[in-house]
Amino acid sequence: MTGGNGLSNRVYIFDTTLRDGEQSPGVSLNINEKLQIARQLARLGVDILEAGFPITSHGDFAAVQAVAREVRGVTVAGLARANFKDIDCAWEALRDAEQPRIHTFIATSDIHLQYKLRKNRDQVVEAAVAAVRHARKYTSDVEFSAEDASRSDVDYLARVFGEVIKAGATVINIPDTVGYAMPDEFARFIKQVMEKTPGIEKVVVSVHCHDDLGLAVANSLAAVGAGARQVEGTVNGIGERAGNAALEEVVMGLYTRQDLYRLTTGFNTREIYRTSRLVSSLTGMPVQPNKAVVGKNAFAHESGIHQDGVLKERTTYEIMNPELVGIAASNLVLGKHSGRHAFRDRLAELGYNLSDEELNLAFARFKALADKKKEITDDDLQALVEDEIRHIPDTYTLEYFHISSGSTVVPTATVGLRVGEERQEDAACGDGPVDAIYKAVDKITGISCTLVNYAINAITGGTDALGDVTVKLKCSGQEKIYTGRGVSTDILEASAKAYVNAVNKLIYDRS
Repeated sequence: MTGGNGLSNRVYIFDTTLRDGEQSPGVSLNINEKLQIARQLARLGVDILEAGFPITSHGDFAAVQAVAREVRGVTVAGLARANFKDIDCAWEALRDAEQPRIHTFIATSDIHLQYKLRKNRDQVVEAAVAAVRHARKYTSDVEFSAEDASRSDVDYLARVFGEVIKAGATVINIPDTVGYAMPDEFARFIKQVMEKTPGIEKVVVSVHCHDDLGLAVANSLAAVGAGARQVEGTVNGIGERAGNAALEEVVMGLYTRQDLYRLTTGFNTREIYRTSRLVSSLTGMPVQPNKAVVGKNAFAHESGIHQDGVLKERTTYEIMNPELVGIAASNLVLGKHSGRHAFRDRLAELGYNLSDEELNLAFARFKALADKKKEITDDDLQALVEDEIRHIPDTYTLEYFHISSGSTVVPTATVGLRVGEERQEDAACGDGPVDAIYKAVDKITGISCTLVNYAINAITGGTDALGDVTVKLKCSGQEKIYTGRGVSTDILEASAKAYVNAVNKLIYDRS
């Protein structure tokens, strides 16, 4: 990396989907899911991948370690507070990474010093310097973040940064931790910090903006305009509270307005849409239809005037080509007479390169779907393939279910689950057919679960559309939430699959 003096035309993208993004309420990813996202982020072309906060739990440590060992072509970072124990733990998790980075932080605003840290300014400077020096014993790539920087005194912040640069920090990060800043104000703040910090030309200046006032992307771009050359954020903007800067919006902002910024990133923009879908699927956080860049309506035109303009010349109402972000221009329809070759080729065009085993499983699901649904679109294929190849090893498999339900009878479900070579069956009554299915599954597995959230989405239009069900549940006595997903033309079957998928994740997590 070049220094953060504003001369470089390269903006580095620091993805924290697996760390800050996973702090979204109700999101909990297992190691396998984190690895899937990490591999996709590497394909997307992020420069730095923050894999987690190793000291917080054994699970987070193991996930960071797995990403560090298995994902190549990207810098892997681990977060650590400004103390030796955190930093030692982060290094143990990162040590096998191809390009490891320790990311250490401490708050610098007076409100945090007084009420949270109970330290004075000199003590915080000492802690920050000691942390960076200790991290440099392990790796030459050390990032220092000043938590709540945007509400810190600019002269004090410059003092802190100057000292950690002397101690060996290679990246200094200026977070708007609570999403308080306004774009013009934040740009001036960045310039002031850079002007006042000795040695700033030796490091990369980074920003990390939160979206509490809906300005995370605007503040990030304003900071880049002021000289920052690393932007931190998440896919789909997920994260704690109102979330983080959506990286796809930052990158496409820089790309679309090259006339203004004249800056580049290493992003493979054609992987944006697929990355967005994967993160949404595994976190159970749907993308709002009007979300910029990746929302369902981002390239839809309802107004007749708009439709007429786009048909005559796309750029009249579209400032980005949907193909540029990985949305296929054509939506080729397959059916029950389509063969394996056409199926494989279409998946390849959509970006899925499956192994022979995965292809066989996906093709079997496709043929079964084709018997129920006349036309199968790209959206159907993507949902089907994602549902098939992203499963953890299944302890339980849904074999069948029968429902008795109506306005004058108590809903009753009989469910059969396969465990290895054995079929286990049970029945239960519920407040509705879905509730009855879930209670029957609980009786079979012997695990008492609480349903936290249930959501259903139609993949395409029509009465034969695939139903995509996402459930979130937790086990009695545990706070961790498990997300399950099921896809079927029958919403009861999709509901049952989603619940069993979540239960399997719970069991996998215990093993």
